[in-house]
Amino acid sequence: MTGKDRAVNPSHLRASDDEREAVVERLRDAAAEGRIDLDELDTRLEQALTAKTHADLAAVTADLPSRNLPGSKEPLRLKGGMSGASRGPGRWEVPGRVIAHGGVGGVKLDFSRVECRLAEVTVEVYGETSGVTIVIPDSWAADTSGMDPGMGGLKDTTTPARLPGTPLIRLTGSGGMGGVILRHPNHREQRKLRSNPTRD
Repeated sequence: MTGKDRAVNPSHLRASDDEREAVVERLRDAAAEGRIDLDELDTRLEQALTAKTHADLAAVTADLPSRNLPGSKEPLRLKGGMSGASRGPGRWEVPGRVIAHGGVGGVKLDFSRVECRLAEVTVEVYGETSGVTIVIPDSWAADTSGMDPGMGGLKDTTTPARLPGTPLIRLTGSGGMGGVILRHPNHREQRKLRSNPTRD
């Protein structure tokens, strides 16, 4: 048998776990950007996770734009670690997907001062030991149906009212032991917003 006979088409090479996970991440980003709906996301995720070859993976994302297009944003990742982590309450650029790991120190994610033009933002949370707190403006709403409360639970005190043109926060992940809190700004935070609405 010659070397040519033994050559394998690259598309027929077996996919690795890392390659499958990369496609899963890309599909979730596409859903957060509104390119595919949730039913289609579930179908494609199953196809990606059971893909055997590079060709199988390519078929799942064939109609999606490259992640390297101008304006595309990588997910924001926050890890509580030992000391905790936070984003906000100042202004910051919101990507289509945020991933927060509570760790030992906990994570606070505050959207109260941001301007976001996205229709949806997927917030993937893992409460772990100390939990994750998410603060959204009064005019925003959230969908928590895709989240597993875990042992720590989910405490959601937000209202379902959502103003046109504001994003929907789609919460996924697990509460872990520390749990997840989803709320609007409290009285103290509201006072700060009114006294300094343009704070950076």
